[in-house]
Amino acid sequence: MAFDACMVRAVAAELSDALVGARVEKVYQPEKDELVLSLHSAAGHARLSITAGANNPKICLTETVKENPASPFAFCILARKHLTGAKITGIRQLAFERVIEIALDARDEMGFQQEKKLYAEIMGKYSNLVLTDGEGKIAGVLRPVDFTVSLKRQLLPGMRYEMPPAQDKADPTAESREAFLAAAKEVPAMLTDKFITTRYVGISSLTAREIAFTSCEVVGSAPEKVWESFHAMMEAIQQGHICPTILYEGNRPVEYSFCEIGQYGAAVRVEHRETLSAVIDEFFAGRDNADHARKRASDLFHMIKSARTRIAKKLALQEGELAACEKKEEDKRAGDLITANMHLLKRGMTRARVIDYFDESMPEVEILLDGRLSPSQNAQNYYKKYNKAKNAERELTRQVSLAKEELAYIDSVADALERAVGPSELDEIRRELVAAGYGKKVGKPSSAKPLKTQPYEYHTSGGYRLLCGKNNLQNDQLTCKLAGKTDWWFHVKNAPGSHVILFLEGKEEPPEQDFTEAAALAAYHSSLAEGATVAVDYTQVRYIKKPAGAKPGFVTYTTYWTAYVTPKDLKNE
Repeated sequence: MAFDACMVRAVAAELSDALVGARVEKVYQPEKDELVLSLHSAAGHARLSITAGANNPKICLTETVKENPASPFAFCILARKHLTGAKITGIRQLAFERVIEIALDARDEMGFQQEKKLYAEIMGKYSNLVLTDGEGKIAGVLRPVDFTVSLKRQLLPGMRYEMPPAQDKADPTAESREAFLAAAKEVPAMLTDKFITTRYVGISSLTAREIAFTSCEVVGSAPEKVWESFHAMMEAIQQGHICPTILYEGNRPVEYSFCEIGQYGAAVRVEHRETLSAVIDEFFAGRDNADHARKRASDLFHMIKSARTRIAKKLALQEGELAACEKKEEDKRAGDLITANMHLLKRGMTRARVIDYFDESMPEVEILLDGRLSPSQNAQNYYKKYNKAKNAERELTRQVSLAKEELAYIDSVADALERAVGPSELDEIRRELVAAGYGKKVGKPSSAKPLKTQPYEYHTSGGYRLLCGKNNLQNDQLTCKLAGKTDWWFHVKNAPGSHVILFLEGKEEPPEQDFTEAAALAAYHSSLAEGATVAVDYTQVRYIKKPAGAKPGFVTYTTYWTAYVTPKDLKNE
């Protein structure tokens, strides 16, 4: 659902109860459009995330910890200057708009007390963050708005903060029964949800449809029942009677709300959480990571797609030429037959019918000749074709093998890129591609200094440590350097994926359950993660070989076993 004014009212009340009195310890800006305040209060530590992006604007307490860029954004530097050490004194919704005001008690460089206000405008593509002093003078704007962007409202440092222009709609929390019924009579044929979203400000389509669903009536035919449902919803919002709800379709979250949602029936799975922040954080966590990683790595995705298309096209041509080389034996046989029947042939002949002595039935076959050449020269021509095809076959076989290896490598990079979430993980992939010879086709890393990431670490139910590589460089590091000869290696069969190492660390050989968990983890961190049953090869590291000059992540093995498992993630530790 959209983050409408009803949701803003409920979230503001929840944050006010949880955060008033908390002190800002640190300020982060992991993304261009997201500000995170690290807070400390008597209740403990908390992280307030405010996202002012066009796609997923939101404000909530979050458990998700994102990686920060090597160089902070300008708004982050400004926010740190004004807000570090400040105490939150109030959080409220302004009017019935999608704007939350966070009032803070701060101090300037001289130690004098100052009031600061941070305005979070959760308004779709117009979302923004504005920092002002106590009198409303703007100190900084996440996304400045000047006259070239909007003639109605400008947001620039030094100007006075003003509310967004009011819409020509009524405030639903201030609506009276008489006004509602009078408006309903004017539009007897309009559907209930359409009537509500058209007449009232700050109500999303999901909330309007739920009001229509609970009333079970069309506004024109039974306005009294619709009013009762509408009024009950607005009363619940104003009195703080909320029900944090998240809706799942399979394993994918599809909707979230501050109230109970019944309009979808059995088509979705309805779950409840203790707080709205928990609902919002859960709904957006996976989607945000994937979206932001894809934006940051758009050039890598484009390069990989182009490289894969180029390699696949070249491979198809080479395989076609290789198939043509299979006719080389026919050329050699023709040369041999011409030589054997030299006494029957003369210059000027264009065809010759001779007995094929290489076939047990000794049939008569026809051989094409060049009339300008002698029989001996025609035989030499066929031998030249044979030798040329034989040499071409040898080279094409090598080239096809190299192309397949490169295609497999590109697919492995694409798989790692799909699962990369942080700037440092993307930088590692960029550096890997540069080392592999793609330096002119990928952009520069976000930082000059390499930001090394650590592989995923897990533990099996039996207490054995598992390490899982995030990219090909980490796969090589795990398998060829960190793992011992008796440790166990897991990888999805015949598909791109991470190397997973089960470390024995002096312990006995793990029980069957631990092997199954390690195999399921290898399947989960692979291109086949969505499969129901996936084949995973496993063997001891002593049987793994890294060929000289092989691409990163490529290894060979001959002694192995195969497990068929359902992909499953284990809890990170």
